[in-house]
Amino acid sequence: MKLSSYPFFNTLEPDALAFLKQHIKPISMPKNTLLFYQGDICKNILWLTSGEVRLYTQSDSIEDITLYNLKAGEQCIVNTASLLSQTDAVASAQTLTDIEGYLIDVESVKKLSKMSDVYQTYLFSLYQLRFEALTSLINDIKFKRLDTRIVEWLSKQPHSMITTTHEKLASELGTSRVVVSRILKELELKGVVSLHRGQIERL
Repeated sequence: MKLSSYPFFNTLEPDALAFLKQHIKPISMPKNTLLFYQGDICKNILWLTSGEVRLYTQSDSIEDITLYNLKAGEQCIVNTASLLSQTDAVASAQTLTDIEGYLIDVESVKKLSKMSDVYQTYLFSLYQLRFEALTSLINDIKFKRLDTRIVEWLSKQPHSMITTTHEKLASELGTSRVVVSRILKELELKGVVSLHRGQIERL
């Protein structure tokens, strides 16, 4: 099993571990698959062991806003909250890459959380981690200038030549493509970046 990347897995109680192994189903999905839509009620939790998933919110009046990207070894709080409360998901989830992982259904998750203090503690920790991340996102959107946010985003990328589009960057930062294009052009004139087709070079 590849679930060892999850912090709770290696310390699960023996009976909880045996139960888990009986009730998970391996899955794989290609890139650009919509896992669930905003407004859906989730029936399974995804434990991601390979790949990356984007969580984003959308409305009629604004562009999509990326809430966070889910990576291997992380459990999605939007997915979890919808499943445990059986209420509408507050965001949509789409695979950014091919993914692999496991699904566990709602009844099994509820039983596992009752059986295992380890897993229950892990569930509570999810809310704290994501709440801090979302609070930071809200503060950035409300208080930081967009050019500053763009430069910060570019500086966090591992390579100076960044493959992305203006539309994708706008989606990451919760603004419009037109505004992002204008600011990137200004940054290019200042010598901060160099723009290429489908790529942004950090100078």
